[in-house]
Amino acid sequence: MEIVYEDNHIVVVNKAAGEIVQGDKTGDTPLSEMVKQYLKEKYNKPGNVFCGVVHRIDRPVSGLVIFARTSKALERLNKILREGEIHKTYRAVVEGHPAQKEALLENWLVSDGRINKTFVTDSRNRDAKLSRLEYRTVEEGDRYSLLEINLLTGRKHQIRAQLSAIGHPIKGDLKYGARRSNRDGGISLQAFRIRFTHPVSKEEIDLSIPSITIV
Repeated sequence: MEIVYEDNHIVVVNKAAGEIVQGDKTGDTPLSEMVKQYLKEKYNKPGNVFCGVVHRIDRPVSGLVIFARTSKALERLNKILREGEIHKTYRAVVEGHPAQKEALLENWLVSDGRINKTFVTDSRNRDAKLSRLEYRTVEEGDRYSLLEINLLTGRKHQIRAQLSAIGHPIKGDLKYGARRSNRDGGISLQAFRIRFTHPVSKEEIDLSIPSITIV
């Protein structure tokens, strides 16, 4: 487990592809429990250790995830998350080369929980939600492109569904049309940078990790 930032109120972890943030029906040990164990051992804490999940990223996605060490920090982080003040930048390796090197994508998305998949639809679907993201091309290879993505809304599988809809599925993302899987079983999508106001100190926190690459 790679700790990117830590203080008395929050812990930010670089999640590996394949790890789950919170417990689910698989019964696999979630990252939240790993963080609890880490804090318990590092600070020799007796009993239960508090670790609040602020947000999640999909299991096959890698990158930055925030955890709260106190209930007060969790409450404040949840508030700024609802207000759209936790800014996440993603990087994705996609198949092909988008015709527009940078663009705003707007789609109506609807999720089907039975198959855990999100689809592009139209505004007449009463369950659909307007979803927006901006991307720019960072690098191009022979068969793939590296995109940087700013989410303007936070829908389930939004990046995966919207990039697939323009004909450029994320490398390794078989669910959304990729031609082949990645060796590690993950997909080439990374929560690369995160910016937010610290819930207690009010300091501006701006964290990033080494970017994924086309190769």
